[in-house]
Amino acid sequence: MMYLDHFGLHSLPFTLTPDTEFFFPLQPHQEALQVVLSALNGGEGIIKVVGEVGTGKTLICRKVMRELPEDYYCFFFPNPYLTATELRQEIGKRLKLDAQQYEDQASLTDAIERRIKMVRQRGKKMVICIDESQALPDETLEALRLFTNLETEKEKLVQVILFGQPELDARLSQDKFRQLKQRISFSYELRTLQQNEANDYIRHRLMVSGYRGAPIFSDQAVRVIWRASHGVPRLINVLCHKSMMLCYGKGISLIEPAVAKLAVQDTEGVISKRRYPNWVYALAVLVSLEIIVLAYWWWGQSL
Repeated sequence: MMYLDHFGLHSLPFTLTPDTEFFFPLQPHQEALQVVLSALNGGEGIIKVVGEVGTGKTLICRKVMRELPEDYYCFFFPNPYLTATELRQEIGKRLKLDAQQYEDQASLTDAIERRIKMVRQRGKKMVICIDESQALPDETLEALRLFTNLETEKEKLVQVILFGQPELDARLSQDKFRQLKQRISFSYELRTLQQNEANDYIRHRLMVSGYRGAPIFSDQAVRVIWRASHGVPRLINVLCHKSMMLCYGKGISLIEPAVAKLAVQDTEGVISKRRYPNWVYALAVLVSLEIIVLAYWWWGQSL
């Protein structure tokens, strides 16, 4: 299949699906995971993880769900475009309630609250994980806040983890969300990868896919990919995948900068930080300075 045999792999190493088998404990991802798990263990109500598109939020979300102890009852919502009514209905459904049996939303909410208390009495803790939460409607954010009001004298009965893009912080800074923001006791902001981290990330994914041997990507090629992707893991995956396809097509086994640059040129959403040789930029600076000097001279002569 594609380049698998060429490189001795048993699976594609750079797919875009959030497969927890490929999770690599780089500093930003491991810290985010530990913050979430520690906050859950401490019984905090709302936890927030924010990061740019492609930085690995969904992968961390899925990793969190896999790491949760057996006494956690986790509801995952990958689709944030839920109205408050739809959210309550979906939670009720997962709690084995028939929403159609209740006359209105208030009755359904009461039934959900009773069922949540029963769940806790049976020794289970309830966690709601929402991906792409920056897209949640205002009324749904408020409904989530009200769920976190459920508590005993010692603990919260519902905990919420919000995974979202930086736009989530912008929304929560609005005055109308001040009550919700005050409930967020732990938060983490994912950063992009540094060059050495990108190198380790690429090698790890290849190893998980079964590669054993000398590095496929030269250090210079990794640098090209890292700079073009700005350290965003999803873009690193795209560029590495295309580089390996090009390498396979050429019948070679080492990805050098020239191949990586071809992958960059073929990919939307990435911009090489330096499109021209250094001497071109130096010449442009000199010409600009000369123009400025001539402009001042002309201005002085005209006085």
